[in-house]
Amino acid sequence: MEIAKQRQRPGQSKEQTKLIADGIRKGIDDYKKQQKAKQRENNRRIKKSKTKNAEPTVEQSVIVKNKQHWLSWVLLALSWIFFSLYALFVG
Repeated sequence: MEIAKQRQRPGQSKEQTKLIADGIRKGIDDYKKQQKAKQRENNRRIKKSKTKNAEPTVEQSVIVKNKQHWLSWVLLALSWIFFSLYALFVG
């Protein structure tokens, strides 16, 4: 009601001011409801992302380990081959 009285025009009746105050109150209530709904949705999204990231599946971890295991052995073999070729031709 205070906001409506601050914005009151000269010649405006009390009923009109009261209607404006009711409209402002409803607008604020609707805004608060929208913000609460957005906050709930964001909390759900954050919760889902935390649970997905916290529990990696067994298949994913096995695949990653196999790729690292295979790659490291290939690089080790290539380094020994190039080292032995270098030692033969230069040494």
